[in-house]
Amino acid sequence: MPTSPSDPRPGPRAVSADLAVVGAGPAGLAGAVTAARLGLSVVLLDAADRPGGQYYRHPAAGLGAARPEALHHGWRAFAEREAALRAHGSAGRITYLPGHHVWSVTGEAPHWTLHAVASGGDEGSAGEPFGERPATVHARAVLLATGAYERQLPFPGWTLPGVVGAGGAQAMLKAGLVLPGRRVVVAGSGPLLLAVAGSLAAAGARVPAVVEAAAYTGYAGELPALLRNPGKLAEGALHGGALLRHQVRLLSRHAVTAAHGTDRVEAVTVSRLDRDWRPVPGTGRTIPCDALAVGHGLVPQLELATALGCTTRRTADGTRALVLDADQRTSVPGLWAAGETGGIGGAQLALAEGELAAHAVARALRGALPAGGPVPAAPAALVRRRARLRAFADAMAAAHEPGAGWTGWLTDDTDVCRCEEVPAGRIREAVADLGATDARTVKLLTRAGMGWCQGRMCGPAVAALTGQDAAADRRPLSCPVPLRHLAALPPDGSAGSAGPAAPAGTAGGTGAGAGPSGPSGTTH
Repeated sequence: MPTSPSDPRPGPRAVSADLAVVGAGPAGLAGAVTAARLGLSVVLLDAADRPGGQYYRHPAAGLGAARPEALHHGWRAFAEREAALRAHGSAGRITYLPGHHVWSVTGEAPHWTLHAVASGGDEGSAGEPFGERPATVHARAVLLATGAYERQLPFPGWTLPGVVGAGGAQAMLKAGLVLPGRRVVVAGSGPLLLAVAGSLAAAGARVPAVVEAAAYTGYAGELPALLRNPGKLAEGALHGGALLRHQVRLLSRHAVTAAHGTDRVEAVTVSRLDRDWRPVPGTGRTIPCDALAVGHGLVPQLELATALGCTTRRTADGTRALVLDADQRTSVPGLWAAGETGGIGGAQLALAEGELAAHAVARALRGALPAGGPVPAAPAALVRRRARLRAFADAMAAAHEPGAGWTGWLTDDTDVCRCEEVPAGRIREAVADLGATDARTVKLLTRAGMGWCQGRMCGPAVAALTGQDAAADRRPLSCPVPLRHLAALPPDGSAGSAGPAAPAGTAGGTGAGAGPSGPSGTTH
């Protein structure tokens, strides 16, 4: 039976479908419901318990939030697609599997196998906790909509309690209806800062300043892209009006270069930056606060794609994104991607790309359609919308690219890798005295990036200290996996052949949970 968004029961161990979609944020949700409308059977997997991704976060059910939409822009677009997900789930066209963290994709088109760690539910009939169930999905095509995570550039004091990510502060508000503090400085770079500051101020926090490292004059050279997106300009004006209304000071070309406190953050030092983001001597000022929300943009989450050999590109803001064609195809046949994986662009662009990818998949698999007829072309207006929003996203990325001089605010005793407590001085020593020329060698010499986050948090900083761009993440497992799940895989690791796609929700192949249990540890 397909699992609906409101059904708390765990999904089946193994299912097969025409299309497997990884991620139920704006891109994945739009792709799944569009593909189902075009006649494909779809399996939608997501690590969260409810659809929406990081953007459309839901307050916990026990909080009794009366109007969760009040904390979001564009809630109607999400609500319509969530309703479609429910409808297609009830009709058997979409199998929705929440609480499923995909850790690997194997095989090739048209025989893909997705391995996931499933969570949620009660104990199984054999006493096995569903929180660590293996799950397997077979599909003829795969759409990756894995989103992004926050980029952090460290500074002295960034590990103090009360220092949170800008996106983390917004998540606390949206999901927990709580504030990170009463007096919150918002800092870093990117348009997310304005949205976060406005949301925190509207919820009752005092926001003394938004500290933006880039100069907004960077948008001046992108006038055509701005004029093509009047809605984005209106959104920016809305955020600016909120800052004025709540008396929030906006400091551009400034950065938090240190946080101070004992048991938690009590104040921050804000310094003016030059064009390369180097702190200008003598410009530091202290701003008292009890919380700091800081982030320097987003990084596309690419582990599943790069493990399959997908080609990546350097974006205008210095991150890595997938190379995609006009149909959202990656360089690997049978594998599509949408949303932030192709470059950070926001929810509206992700919705458009998800729909376009679904049209492309349906055309590629048109023999799987019930009628077997041609698939209608994607609406021309949708193609134009993607081009318009992508142009704005590229302009935004260029305006907020970190300057090379930001490492000037790192003292030698500042922890860069917080998992392994590796300070900047040790990394500089590895480069200057031990001959390290890349982040991998630094990792071997210092352990920077060997901790729980596996370099997701410190990777950009370590790369900057070695004088290189951050490389795309390449790892065989995208999340921690119990060893018994790996031990239960067939010798070739394929978990069986996908074969022809069966209706969504039916069992197929040799599930990853088959066979005896192995060791009960977890690997990552």
